[in-house]
Amino acid sequence: MATVSRPRRSVLYMPGSNTRALEKARTLAADGLILDLEDAVAPDAKVEARANVVAAAGSYGQREVLIRVNGLNTAWGHDDIAAAAASDAHGILLPKVESADAVRMAEAIMVNAGARPDMAIWCMMETPLGILHAEEIAAASPRMGGFVMGTSDLAKDLHAEHTAMRLPFVTSLGLCMLAARAYGLAILDGVYLNLTDDEGFAAACAQGREFGFDGKTLIHPKTIDAANTAFAPSEAEVAWSRKIIDAHAAATAEGKGVVVVDGKLVENLHVVNARRLVALADQIETLKADMAG
Repeated sequence: MATVSRPRRSVLYMPGSNTRALEKARTLAADGLILDLEDAVAPDAKVEARANVVAAAGSYGQREVLIRVNGLNTAWGHDDIAAAAASDAHGILLPKVESADAVRMAEAIMVNAGARPDMAIWCMMETPLGILHAEEIAAASPRMGGFVMGTSDLAKDLHAEHTAMRLPFVTSLGLCMLAARAYGLAILDGVYLNLTDDEGFAAACAQGREFGFDGKTLIHPKTIDAANTAFAPSEAEVAWSRKIIDAHAAATAEGKGVVVVDGKLVENLHVVNARRLVALADQIETLKADMAG
């Protein structure tokens, strides 16, 4: 199952136990939602939260909806996966994945519960062992849809600090990026914890885009607009992309493999990326229209 190409600039965690938050999410401009049954939900609210997110999963229009389940080593994990598999969510997000076997165990539960063929599996990459096994996890199942970086848990296990440049995480982010792109998966950057630091958040988003992430996971609606701006192609990028696509097509029709546009050499590899950016811009406009409607 190929990963669906779609906007993932902003993906907001929503606590499954908070029905008001789940309702409010329908009005938010996030590209995607993670309806959370794990960290954001107290133990005595887990079962109720499961019912809440299953009921809500199909009510967010064209936004991508993932359900983050509890781990299979908990009392709730198996039932979470089975319930989520029967929901209208686009995918199931597994926490603290450390092996391909963990993916396949979850997939077996999904299949037994009647999961749609197009329901994806996403993996939280948030432990040292998981990072070291990123490639095998990425290749674990045709249902694999993407990685979500869990940098908060990773910092704890690495005994690392959250710094402006995120140098302690470069190796982990890079290994997961390589594995995701090698196997055609989406990949989302981790959360930014300081909600009062708008400048720092903007810098983290800019860095995340430079690394190649599709978007950023968020913990508060106030950060949606900044993430959407940071991870969207600019008007200038889209205009340039359309220009080189047209110029390269004209050159190809004349039997030429390359063309010079505004003094810059344009080859097929540039056109491939240009088409990706134009497609993303078009998808963003479609999603905006759906939200407005």
